[in-house]
Amino acid sequence: MLHPRLQAIAATLRNHTALVRRHARGDAGYTTETIVVTALLTVLALTVVGIIVAKVLAKAHSIDLG
Repeated sequence: MLHPRLQAIAATLRNHTALVRRHARGDAGYTTETIVVTALLTVLALTVVGIIVAKVLAKAHSIDLG
């Protein structure tokens, strides 16, 4: 049998471990959501840059130099 103080310390450690695990599981959804939103914003930004580049090139090719 363990000393009563060691039992109390072991119980506190078990409670703390359970608390940390609950918090770790609770943040997982937020991290996934952040990654998805960041990916969507990146795709949107690349699309906008592509449109701007296409318009600038079209305008540049329409300039008559001769």
